[in-house]
Amino acid sequence: MSTADVLVVGTTVRTLDPARPTASAIAVRGDRIVALDDALALRGPGTEIVDLGGATTTPGLVDGHMHPLLGITSFDGLDLSGCRDLDDVRAALAGAERGPEGWVTGFGLDHNAFGGKPVTNQVIEEVLPNTPVFLNLYDGHSALASTTALARAGITGPRTFRQRSQIVCDERGRPTGHLLEHAAMEPVREVIPPTPAVELRRRLVELLVTMAASGLTGGNVMDGAESSLKLLAQVENETDLPVRLRLAPWCMPGADLDEHVALQGRRGSRWEVAAVKFFIEGTVEGGTAWLEHADCLGQNADAFWLDTEEYTKAVSHFAAAKVQTATHAIGDAGVRHVIDSFEGVDTHGVRHRVEHLETLPIDQVRRLVATGLVASMQPSHTAYTKADHSDAWSTRLGTERANRAWRCRDVRDAGGVLVLGSDWPIAGYDAREVLGFARLRRRPGTDIAPVTPEQALTGLMALEGMTSHAAIADGTASHAGRIAVGCRADLTAFAVDPVDAPADELATAPIRLTMSAGLITHRADRG
Repeated sequence: MSTADVLVVGTTVRTLDPARPTASAIAVRGDRIVALDDALALRGPGTEIVDLGGATTTPGLVDGHMHPLLGITSFDGLDLSGCRDLDDVRAALAGAERGPEGWVTGFGLDHNAFGGKPVTNQVIEEVLPNTPVFLNLYDGHSALASTTALARAGITGPRTFRQRSQIVCDERGRPTGHLLEHAAMEPVREVIPPTPAVELRRRLVELLVTMAASGLTGGNVMDGAESSLKLLAQVENETDLPVRLRLAPWCMPGADLDEHVALQGRRGSRWEVAAVKFFIEGTVEGGTAWLEHADCLGQNADAFWLDTEEYTKAVSHFAAAKVQTATHAIGDAGVRHVIDSFEGVDTHGVRHRVEHLETLPIDQVRRLVATGLVASMQPSHTAYTKADHSDAWSTRLGTERANRAWRCRDVRDAGGVLVLGSDWPIAGYDAREVLGFARLRRRPGTDIAPVTPEQALTGLMALEGMTSHAAIADGTASHAGRIAVGCRADLTAFAVDPVDAPADELATAPIRLTMSAGLITHRADRG
């Protein structure tokens, strides 16, 4: 009998396998689980023994929606996520260090810092005149550029794009610095000096190591430019990726659909291209979401695709090719159009995904579930809203639509598949915090009022959202998302029981072990 490579003992195992809900030991050989309670029989002279000292082991956590590749390339410089008002922004800019060619970059700027006033580059010009500055707003769908940065990019007024994007201009046609959506931001990004490849490789490995320390074994990466795929290949020439990555490159209006189909299956040892990412709209705070009725400013009433039928034809093309799609859809009109596009379509067993679903009526929840679409949601996004609706997101939507925020529990109660994720760098990547947000509807460790608390998940539901439901969404439920003989050896061991422990406690509880496809990527002492 072949012996095990690793024996995990001293643990209570929540398998999430209905046929065998609990176990007390796990034997791993290669990347597979080969035994449970009788695991000790597979001990050999070369077997590594991992004694968890009473920790609770679950299937390995998977982030359902993340952007590590985009994050390390585009979200660097000043961290502005702590700025609560424009005085905070001024103070941060005043202490900024210049990068190559004098550039100042930053990320995480919250729309709420502008106090309901128009988002413009005036605050930049006050502090850093004649300086090229590019600041990503927190949503990743908009940015602020200084007058000097706009000039370097050759932006002098409005432009027309193939997708719903806008260079915001004042009444005289002069750019305000506010850039909405990817096509409007790209001209400025293209003139920022690129980060050296060796630095990007260092950032990626460092990021994935810390993600693994929070319990993550895998992640659905909702981007995948050619440069990113090359970066992953370069990293794997040097080391193992601490987190397995499943990529979904962007499919924008006008893209060659067959090229995207041909890209599927491109892989390394611990990453693969396995889906396509769409946008049917932008964000509420940026005014680029797609609602059935405009917001209080008369915005958020248009789709990202200028021709929405083109979107419908594109996702149908991928459905016929058995390629999974994941569509960024936030507002009720956007989600409705995605459901309409897939209703009655033969998906050949592939579960297509809808990402974010920030505000929608209950009848759309039921239609989404009935159509077989996966709901992929990020509970930690509630941190950008307030229970009293005084934040920018809620103010734009109005009370009725703000009360429909992130209907996680309604999806589960309707029998739907619900995948949970962080959307890093839009929100923090710590998997324990994601689980806490899902249960509390507020940031763990705080006493702020929860946002739509009736949508809170149970501890088990939250755990399933990053394990068994993630596997259903990926089409890997036959060999992942649970702890059973023959399944991939993805394990996360918590110092507390992630189902029964208070959510505030879980969010900071030590992770004793992370194993991704048989590879130990994090191990902590019990002291």
